[in-house]
Amino acid sequence: MSNSPERAAAIRALNDAFRMRGEGYGSTLLTIGVQALGGPAISQILNAIRCYDSFSADEDPYNEHDFGVLNWRGTRVFWKIDYYDRSVKFGSEDPSDPEKTYRAMTIMLADEY
Repeated sequence: MSNSPERAAAIRALNDAFRMRGEGYGSTLLTIGVQALGGPAISQILNAIRCYDSFSADEDPYNEHDFGVLNWRGTRVFWKIDYYDRSVKFGSEDPSDPEKTYRAMTIMLADEY
């Protein structure tokens, strides 16, 4: 399936709704390193991800808002949204279709990558 501007816009809107407001079908996964930071830090990081708007062509080449890098108190944090089918066994055949896609956002420390 081609990545037309319309398709990228649909994926971007779904990703933003999921990331910013928790809307849509999916889950957010925190790595052990992020979990070890504790509740207050996790809340701050989640809020920073919700408010994230520093998308660059290097980090977001398809303009889908599916990846970001932020600094939390001097620590680099990555977040990434991946697309799966509704059974979460295979990749989604169409991430622009919310009825066919399960979004999984992983939040990790850069040194865990």
